Amino acid sequence: MNRKHVMDELRVRGQVDVLVVGGGINGVSVFRELALQGVDVLLVERHDFCSGASAAPSRMVHGGLRYLENGEFKLVKESLFERDRLLANAPHYVGPLPTTVPIFDVFSGIGNGIVRFLGLTRRPSRRGAVVIKAGLSIYDFFTKARRMMPQHQFRSRRETLAKWPALNPSIRNSATYYDAWVSHPERIGIELLEDGLSAHAGAHALNYAEAHRGTDGGLVIEDRISGEGVSVTPKMIVNATGGWIDLTNGALEVKSERPLMGGTKGSHLIVDNDALKSALGDHMIYYENEDGRICILFPYLGKVLIGSTDIRVDNPEVVRCEPDERDYILQSLAFVLPEIRIRPEEIVFQFAGVRPLPASNDSFTGRIPRDHFCTVIEGEQPVLCMIGGKWTTFRSFGELAADMVLERLALPRRVETTERAIGGGRDYPANRNDWVARLAERHRLTLAQAELLFRRYGTKAAAIAAFIAEGDDAPLPGAAYSRREILYLIRNEAVEHPADIILRRTTLAITGEISMQLADAILDLLATERQWPDERRAAERALFLDLMAERHGVSAKTLIARNSQGD
Repeated sequence: MNRKHVMDELRVRGQVDVLVVGGGINGVSVFRELALQGVDVLLVERHDFCSGASAAPSRMVHGGLRYLENGEFKLVKESLFERDRLLANAPHYVGPLPTTVPIFDVFSGIGNGIVRFLGLTRRPSRRGAVVIKAGLSIYDFFTKARRMMPQHQFRSRRETLAKWPALNPSIRNSATYYDAWVSHPERIGIELLEDGLSAHAGAHALNYAEAHRGTDGGLVIEDRISGEGVSVTPKMIVNATGGWIDLTNGALEVKSERPLMGGTKGSHLIVDNDALKSALGDHMIYYENEDGRICILFPYLGKVLIGSTDIRVDNPEVVRCEPDERDYILQSLAFVLPEIRIRPEEIVFQFAGVRPLPASNDSFTGRIPRDHFCTVIEGEQPVLCMIGGKWTTFRSFGELAADMVLERLALPRRVETTERAIGGGRDYPANRNDWVARLAERHRLTLAQAELLFRRYGTKAAAIAAFIAEGDDAPLPGAAYSRREILYLIRNEAVEHPADIILRRTTLAITGEISMQLADAILDLLATERQWPDERRAAERALFLDLMAERHGVSAKTLIARNSQGD
């Protein structure tokens, strides 16, 4: 992903088959699909890859149990299939997640569920044991032919409180079923890009680049790093910018009869609290707040993820977890686990993203359809807009969009992706311990170092371990990362700013491991590699600190305090 090489080639060629605008998970998915078919495809992303909604999912890979009451059976069935494919194709990042639902009533929700299903009411209501049992039975039925995880089970009040004594004692039952979780969603986006780039020499991708109309009416790709621009002429455009779709169409001077998107914001907290971790064990608690809003909390990389809100937003460019949202999330936690209290300093990170939902006037955001579809706006260069979608279904959504593009271009599909492994999930070992031991021996690593690399990158750890072994290495301050590991990411994964490394190529920010000392060490590596003058380094540092404070609730004072914690 050498941006100068890409810009030079575009300047010479001037033409591509398909321009994909938007480098979130759906954009990189359709990019991969088209590249695998031998299509000359260019992807441009205005910010970093997977830095918008795709950096802010709930980290769940799930069928969407609550979508059943909306009547979205097709979506649930498709999502469960894609969940199972991700368990097989990306086992380095996606794993089973036992999920427990606390139940406070028996028959509640039956009447409301029926009238909601018929479209006669929009308001949420508490779901009782009968409704939850019906939903989980449908879940099990949809996966019957390829059973990868246990069927659901119900527990009595006594059994539930014996296993989870911290739960609200007013519960009547609980139900446990299995979905999945993803440890590094942004890294899956990078691996999809790499899969596409390696499959076809005519496939290119640029972060920090945007497409807009030039003064002559042609399309211009502007590199936001260098400031230079080149003209391109695609046969077709794919608008995969999610909540930004209408804004992107405006920049491309594409006219739509009506707004296509109307997203809602979901905010999450990452909490470091031992009592909370102990209360959960290895389960996710999937619960209803007192207002009927579905909330989640589950163990995430040594911390606990809690979410989420569902609030309409008009401007997707600037979203963050607001104080009232944080209060709401903590209030919901106090309802389900009433004896646990979270201190402000135990919130080590917070994030928010915009769900790319179809435009809707529905007063209850939970009723807005979560399904996905594509619509084409005709013109000299037809624009295919990817509407809706959820993280779990990125592969099938990308496949749908790619097939529509291939049909327009009169090109055949040559490669299927249903069973195709992703990145570090390729050649995944049956015996993990043996693979790690061989990796350690081959590259003179300790077993602990090799295990960490495998956990972070799957089988891609072999390439990173080889790079580390090629030069002098040293640990970074206060974290189990080394200088050459970070240097590998900088050189191979289109890193342009410190946040690209700290927030997306690694989990240093979201797990609360990042300190001022560590951030400065990473910034020094990046500044040296990019040959930045002192003024540019200072500007990048200030930009990163502002981002952490404004968007993620982590102040410079907090980062400085973490210096001593990491010593």
